[in-house]
Amino acid sequence: MSLDQRREREKQDRRDSILDAAEQIFFAKGFEKSSMDEIARTAQLSRALLYVYFKDKAAIMRGLMLRAGESLRNRFAEAIGQSAIGAEQIGNIGRAFYRFSTEAPDYFDVLTQANAFEHLADADEQSAALQTCEIEVMNLMVGALQKGVADGSLSSERVADPLLTAHYLRGAMHGVIMQCGKSADTDPARPEPEALVDYTLKMLMQSMRP
Repeated sequence: MSLDQRREREKQDRRDSILDAAEQIFFAKGFEKSSMDEIARTAQLSRALLYVYFKDKAAIMRGLMLRAGESLRNRFAEAIGQSAIGAEQIGNIGRAFYRFSTEAPDYFDVLTQANAFEHLADADEQSAALQTCEIEVMNLMVGALQKGVADGSLSSERVADPLLTAHYLRGAMHGVIMQCGKSADTDPARPEPEALVDYTLKMLMQSMRP
């Protein structure tokens, strides 16, 4: 490993340690009640060094949003790899989205709240990478839909616009997942979450089949 590579590795390790610290604090206390000083102490860095890597607290939050987005993208890619049939890939993506919400609930919440984050579009490396990641997530869904149309497992008429369909499917699944998150105390008529997810996927898939 060259000196430049070693320095870049050390820089990335330090960024990761800052984000690890921020995860602990943001997810426990919330963004508004957290401070740069607290993040620096938890990451065992000076406040001055922290600002070398992130200009403010909002930049750190965008870094966490990027982490969450990359985690979801990787889960979608893995789900697609489990089948060569487009319709099955879409079903696998839906189930991966639900598992993401249960296995990484903090990341799911971060992405859910991203559009309401007033500093989301501030220009920096993280916001650009986050936009790229979001495009990659949608492209994975679009690719699976296009494959389904090509292999005949999905209807070309019902999936006339794969991008619109991808946004519709993600929105539908997100709404159902949010409903699954309600407690039985506040929604006593709510069915079992996994049963509701399975039923939703069944209905969505039926609406797109030939």
